[in-house]
Amino acid sequence: MTKENLAPTASSEAASQTSEIGAASPSKNLKRRSFLKGLGVAGAALSAGPLLATAAEASPRSAIVTVGDVAILRFLAAAEILETDLWQQYNELGGIPDSEVPGGTGNRRYTNAIKKLDGDMDQYIHDNTEDEMTHELFINAYLVSKGAEPVSLDQFRNLPSSQAKGAQQIGRLTNLMQLTVDTTWWTRYRSRTLNPDFGDTLPQAIPTLAVGQHTAIPRTDADLADPTFLQAIANTAGFHFATIEQGGSSLYPQLAQRVTGLEVLRIVLSIGGTEIMHFQTWSDKAGNAPPIADAVDPVTGVHVTFPDLNAPPLGGEDFQTNLIMPEPTAFLNRRLPPCSIIRPTRTRGAAMGALKALTADGLFVGQSSEFFNFMHTLAAQADLAVRE
Repeated sequence: MTKENLAPTASSEAASQTSEIGAASPSKNLKRRSFLKGLGVAGAALSAGPLLATAAEASPRSAIVTVGDVAILRFLAAAEILETDLWQQYNELGGIPDSEVPGGTGNRRYTNAIKKLDGDMDQYIHDNTEDEMTHELFINAYLVSKGAEPVSLDQFRNLPSSQAKGAQQIGRLTNLMQLTVDTTWWTRYRSRTLNPDFGDTLPQAIPTLAVGQHTAIPRTDADLADPTFLQAIANTAGFHFATIEQGGSSLYPQLAQRVTGLEVLRIVLSIGGTEIMHFQTWSDKAGNAPPIADAVDPVTGVHVTFPDLNAPPLGGEDFQTNLIMPEPTAFLNRRLPPCSIIRPTRTRGAAMGALKALTADGLFVGQSSEFFNFMHTLAAQADLAVRE
């Protein structure tokens, strides 16, 4: 099964301006709005009429909701739906299924392996899942309240569930059983000199997770038999939690720079703050993953190693595993002093970059071309939004 390739982003051409957001002329804004309206696929058209505040209407700036704001919120709604889907799977097997986060019955062996990273992991998984559910529901409800079309991905719930005890047997949007996990967030937030906003690249903390395909949940009860392999699955999940949430930590401030209405800006900043809280939690817990010299997937033959992250080539003050606050690094201009920040936050191509990162993660292995077309359209619309 191969990953779908995303088509080139239309926003890369539109973003070739002197500044990242830039001050677009009225004629350019009109063309941009027309293009945004024309980008829709079935079910993705923007209800722009009642949303555009004109100078003649003299609407308070807090009440303005532009076409660009709607495009940003629609992409974020889709991202939250995808997050809810993947966190629901984690919660069914390793969290706490209850009336707040219904579905599944839990898997004791997997939960125990996850809890080796922290005794409260099941509660944290539950709470993270509930948070994403509320984000999804709130953003869609807000869109409806403003006369805009909400986002639904129900037509794409075609991926299989885990067959292990505890998992619901329903269609999924995301695939947690063929992941290629990017762990550069570990070194990125510990670097005092490198920042992806400047084009810098950083090494993987767990190099073997960044190649091949790894499962982060038991695929069947057979995956529970070998304690070493089961712990490798749990460790993979622990690092994947932070990989997902660091993406949200950057995505919200990136898109906030393109929002026009103050109320929409308040939404983006307020929800984005919780994504940062999630990331800090998971970055701390990942450091507790038990070292594993070598674990072999009995189904695929893929090897994975979880080194002692307090030892060379990492280790030292800046790489100790209990470091959960960002080290200061270069920001805006290397001539300015280092600053402790979320990174990256450069806004150009933010939505398309997030979609490409999720795709490279393996979350969408097995999804249809229609799914990729739909998500590509939402991302392109969001990246074409500009502050007005």
